[in-house]
Amino acid sequence: MIPGGRVNPRQMRQAMKRMGIEQEELEGVEEVIIRTASKEYVIRDPNVTAMTAQGQKIWTVVGEPIVRDRVDAKKPDASQGLAIPEEDVQLVAEKAGVSEAEARKALEECGGEPAEAIIRLMSR
Repeated sequence: MIPGGRVNPRQMRQAMKRMGIEQEELEGVEEVIIRTASKEYVIRDPNVTAMTAQGQKIWTVVGEPIVRDRVDAKKPDASQGLAIPEEDVQLVAEKAGVSEAEARKALEECGGEPAEAIIRLMSR
């Protein structure tokens, strides 16, 4: 920690340069998006800084994120190669009182989850 909490930005840049750290502020950045398997973090009008230290770039993004679910993070369906066991089809058909074709369709819509398919069919 620096005593007094005040640092001259010019002196800080010079000290970083002496240590071999280069810093560059990116101008005109409109948006930064960080995607995980199920979420998107969208930061609009962020302050973005790129630092180079020991041959590696370190990116600093400052701003308020908007967190939202990923649009393409869907449950798999039959077209994506979902293998639905015949036992699951029979179980759903029996418990929901529907044909095996209806049970299979419900399982495909529910990503192969029997409990979810049964609930969906029974709530119709």
